[in-house]
Amino acid sequence: MRVAIGLSGGVDSSVAALLLKEAGHEVVGITMKLWREGYYKGGERESCFSAKEPENIARIEELAKTLGIEYQAFDCFEAYNKEVIGYFRDTYLNGRTPNPCVRCNELVKFGLLPRLANEAGLKFDKFATGHYARIEEVGGRYCVARGADDSKDQSYFLCRLSQEQLSKTLFPLGGLTKKEIRRIAAEKGLITAERPDSQDFYSGDKAELIGEPDKVGNIVDVRGKVLGKHNGFWHYTVGQRKGLGIGGGTPYYVVDLNACKNEVIIGFEEEAVKTSLEMTDVVYGAMSPEENDGNKEIECFVKVRSAGVPRGPAFLKGTAATFPNGIRGVAPGQSAVFYDKEGRILVSGIIK
Repeated sequence: MRVAIGLSGGVDSSVAALLLKEAGHEVVGITMKLWREGYYKGGERESCFSAKEPENIARIEELAKTLGIEYQAFDCFEAYNKEVIGYFRDTYLNGRTPNPCVRCNELVKFGLLPRLANEAGLKFDKFATGHYARIEEVGGRYCVARGADDSKDQSYFLCRLSQEQLSKTLFPLGGLTKKEIRRIAAEKGLITAERPDSQDFYSGDKAELIGEPDKVGNIVDVRGKVLGKHNGFWHYTVGQRKGLGIGGGTPYYVVDLNACKNEVIIGFEEEAVKTSLEMTDVVYGAMSPEENDGNKEIECFVKVRSAGVPRGPAFLKGTAATFPNGIRGVAPGQSAVFYDKEGRILVSGIIK
């Protein structure tokens, strides 16, 4: 089988390419070129969107030669700038919390990139990446499932992949741990063996991407009492605890953002806990729309942000869900991802 592997310059995609080749597949490497000089400053962190991209591309070219595979990079800046950076900016300025990695996977990495490769004549049967996740088929439907390494599982970020995308995708690392990946890379002498993991989607200050000058506003509690000042609500996210500049002993959390009033609303931990949510833009995985028609509650587990493991019990009914034990950090704009007990994604949606 001919497989196109998305190479990022890190150890994970490098080992994924190696494992595919050792399994007897014909492998071709492809990469998104995202950076364009003169638009953003960037910073020093390891990230997908960085001014260091040219040296990363050179590293990938060297890796491809080592592996003996064909390789090509494709300019995806325009789409990334519109669909990811533009979305990031607009979502923040509307007082919601964006999830750029989920957005990028859906539209660019698993959408535009393989399409550009096909159009360039690099025909292939499957597209693969180095994500820590698995793909399973349940009742005739494809779904993303949690990877074997709980601490590195990336299924949350893949929750919006369509049935068509999943039918053409491979995740070679789904059954392995990070420690095993590092060991394989070292044993095979890959130049990426000791390369640090990417820390974020952007290497610089995210406020630069939003592009708004600082604007002083109030930090208020849930009853509207002014407790302090801030320089723009877009510098904060729901669930944030650190960096609020509010003393008093008992920690505060950001519980809401009011874009119209430029207010950051904070509360104590019990005020930051939510027990229900509604979602929109639903994508179905192991579960079909007919199974979740809103007429019955489905017991499952939920994640409302990428960190941690799915929490339960959660009760899903159509586009609404309840979780009696409560979850902190339920933020409009983020993805709510619902799993079954086997770690398979049933359905996901954008928190409304």
